[in-house]
Amino acid sequence: MTPQTPVFCSVVPPHILDRLARNGNEAAIRTLQADAALRTRRRVTGFQPMTAQTSPENGKPKRTIYDAQQNEVLPGRKVRGEGDDPTRDATVNRAYAGLGATFDLFRSVYGRDSMDGAGLPLDATVHYGVQYGNAFWDGTQMVFGDGDNDLFLDFTIPVDVIGHELAHGFTQYTANLEYYGQAGALNESVSDVFGSLVKQYALGQTADQADWLIGAGLLGPGVDRGEALRSMKEPGTAYDDDVLGKDPQPGHMDDYVRTNRDNGGVHINSGIPNHAFYLLATELGGNVWERAGQIWYDVMTGDALTTETRFSEFAAATVAAAKARYGDAAELQAVLKAWSAVGVPTD
Repeated sequence: MTPQTPVFCSVVPPHILDRLARNGNEAAIRTLQADAALRTRRRVTGFQPMTAQTSPENGKPKRTIYDAQQNEVLPGRKVRGEGDDPTRDATVNRAYAGLGATFDLFRSVYGRDSMDGAGLPLDATVHYGVQYGNAFWDGTQMVFGDGDNDLFLDFTIPVDVIGHELAHGFTQYTANLEYYGQAGALNESVSDVFGSLVKQYALGQTADQADWLIGAGLLGPGVDRGEALRSMKEPGTAYDDDVLGKDPQPGHMDDYVRTNRDNGGVHINSGIPNHAFYLLATELGGNVWERAGQIWYDVMTGDALTTETRFSEFAAATVAAAKARYGDAAELQAVLKAWSAVGVPTD
């Protein structure tokens, strides 16, 4: 598929930032203002879809890390290139390592050469803005804020956040899911799935060893009751805090949230396909990237999806992919069982 016009895909749900801003949190207000400016620049400039760029050495990452130096101008000053020695800046080094870990999963497990399959260079900017409380993929590169060290810490700390954002690039070059409604929730869910797989693969964790959290280690000392941004194991339980509010993610279609905010609830309803993947992965056990992850990868790189794919259509595609690769074995039955458990039909 031809990549769509890039959209602003961030890891922190807008409902969290909106709540913080309403309560007068200055860092959240600045973050929302920066996000709005980014979206406006995309509309005004008529940002064009990416074209594949091949790195000089196929099969190896080509990473470049830039430092925005607390400004909101991209990409910033180059501070580390591919093969360069580590710097004295831990944030730069974490970003470099996280890009490498994501590249390694896709290359070593699925034989994919970067996010576009053709050696796309991996660029990232750190230290974006002042106390910027988010990380995002803008269609061409990764961007990380430092957080305010109270509610949010440095956004390069969780490797699954890095994997999540780069996976938006993977989706941009494959299924090309529209960032709205159920297609948008699937877009977010696919990023959570592969973000979690990046962490599990890097740590050598099996399904029962993984924490199934997105953004564990990101929440700061100002959050009393919260462990992450999302939970794939138990959607709706990642946080329940006086400051952040209550995690609104559903884990079943009976609780699907209908809203015009957040592009139709893309960060909220992603909990449903997230939980289906968790159920599949834990039913099969072992290394999740080998079977459950392979099925999701096959769906994303196949031709069964459209830009407006809904949950039931995606579920049906996973059934077909499982049958094509594994026949009528345990993998197929586990896929059917997982979608049934979250109330999504597969036919």
